[in-house]
Amino acid sequence: MIEYLVLISCIGFLVSLIPGPHRKYAAIIGWIFIVAFLFFDLPEYFSESNFLYPIMAALSVPFLLITVRYLIDENNTVMHLTRAAAVAFLIYAPFAYLSIAGNWLILSVVNEVLWLLQIFNYPVHLDAWNIIAQNGYRVEIILACTGIQSIAIMIGVAAAVPTTLRQKISAFLIVAPTIYILNLFRNVFVIMAYTGQWFPYWTEIAGNGEIGYESFFWAHNVIAEMLALVALIIIAFGLFTLIPQLGSFADDLYQLYYGEVIREFDLIRRRWHHKPDHEQATVHNLGCDELQPPKT
Repeated sequence: MIEYLVLISCIGFLVSLIPGPHRKYAAIIGWIFIVAFLFFDLPEYFSESNFLYPIMAALSVPFLLITVRYLIDENNTVMHLTRAAAVAFLIYAPFAYLSIAGNWLILSVVNEVLWLLQIFNYPVHLDAWNIIAQNGYRVEIILACTGIQSIAIMIGVAAAVPTTLRQKISAFLIVAPTIYILNLFRNVFVIMAYTGQWFPYWTEIAGNGEIGYESFFWAHNVIAEMLALVALIIIAFGLFTLIPQLGSFADDLYQLYYGEVIREFDLIRRRWHHKPDHEQATVHNLGCDELQPPKT
């Protein structure tokens, strides 16, 4: 089911790249199904005690409502954001839906992670072609562990605005090799931390019933996620320097979405504190009647 949601979203985004009056409707389909995917995938993240993606799923609801509203109006900023998503899917889809491409990328990451672990003199062995084990703990390398999603997203961001051929090539060189190499070290850190049980703390927060899972939680779900976020921010600043139009685009997105959220909160606040005129008049009249002397 989840795979179909992503596939439909992918098709919607890709169709939105084709000029024509259908673009905004295809884009709406793409955004709706990618948000649906976030919610259908929640049980897996809860089982891993990963709260970052559930938060993203919750935030995606107001994001979707605002995006659909502006897509209907064919807002240029939101259409550019949709183009970024479409380019990201165009890069990601072959690895996600062609097993030969996805497995090749996973195997490449496994081999390079093993090579790095050997350099760090950390002994491990393979339980399967993509499962690295040590001390009775096993880590499976899947497509999400290859960095392809982050690479696709950042290249999509770079493609959100018109660029020269030189800027396109430079953006690819800034994004792809950097994220790929950093992701290899991320995998090495998680494997060493989990199999070596570096962080066996706060079971009530980090535990899921599996022996030793706490170290995986802190290494993978907290430390690695935070470091990845910092790395993506630094890469984004590099892209903004290379492509100045991206800075204006990011500011337009911020003003649009932040402005809509503030506007909605302001409307809710006004409705909460506002009382209908007839209710105010009734209260006022009752007060005046109490101050008047009784009629004789």
